[in-house]
Amino acid sequence: MAPGAAAPLTQHVTTSRGDTVGYDRRGEGPAVVFVAGAGPFRAIDPQTTETADLLAERGFTTVVHDRVGRGDSFREGRVDLADELAAVRAMIDVAGGRATLCGHSSGCAIALRAAVEGLAVDRLVLFEAPLDPAARGVPEWTAELYRLLDAGDRPGAVSHYMRDIPLEMLEGLRDSPLWEPFVAHAESLRADAQALEWAMSAPHRELLGALDVSTLVVVGEETFDEMPAAAASLAAALPDATRAEVAGSQHSWQPAAMTGLLAGFLGGRPVRIHAGG
Repeated sequence: MAPGAAAPLTQHVTTSRGDTVGYDRRGEGPAVVFVAGAGPFRAIDPQTTETADLLAERGFTTVVHDRVGRGDSFREGRVDLADELAAVRAMIDVAGGRATLCGHSSGCAIALRAAVEGLAVDRLVLFEAPLDPAARGVPEWTAELYRLLDAGDRPGAVSHYMRDIPLEMLEGLRDSPLWEPFVAHAESLRADAQALEWAMSAPHRELLGALDVSTLVVVGEETFDEMPAAAASLAAALPDATRAEVAGSQHSWQPAAMTGLLAGFLGGRPVRIHAGG
């Protein structure tokens, strides 16, 4: 949260699929709904909270919600992509009926699917979408995740989902206070996997070539090797896309820099173009 800013009171809304979703709404103006990736929820995601605060100070409405099955949106039972898309639709409604979706990591795939399905999406911002077209074995990876979730092996599901992160990072997560909520929220990973499976089910141009939504495809200045390739593929596939980079590392952005980038894009001002084009 930005220094001196008062934390908004958590609000709740019930989606068309019956889920109660907790969210924060800030500011007044053109709306931005943030869509988190695998794992984060508001209580452990200060970068998104601070970005939402700063953007609201610049004259925008911002909405940050806990994904279905996490935090103030927690519930037991199976969580599918359809449940999360209903939550995104509800967030667009509380934001005023239309919004830009700002996806982070696998949240980019959810945001893309929302736009493809015709939700009231004005623009898309995709930060480090893990959609490298060279990746192989996605159906096998998702099938194993579903098997672990269906068997009730939540720790195994979290470890499997994160199998590609460096071993020391995974071990650090297991030893941290975050491991317990990540395991408790493991079922929410099903929606991430379903979104990623869809986004990798065909070449990006075939899947997204008809999506006429202005899109900003962003990577951090320090990022993983596969992220620029994914950004290049998405930018080439989408009819109205711009690539950019922002100060950030380790799959995260720097809030002040991201705020400036978002405000420029949403206000129609030039953004800093990534060196790759």
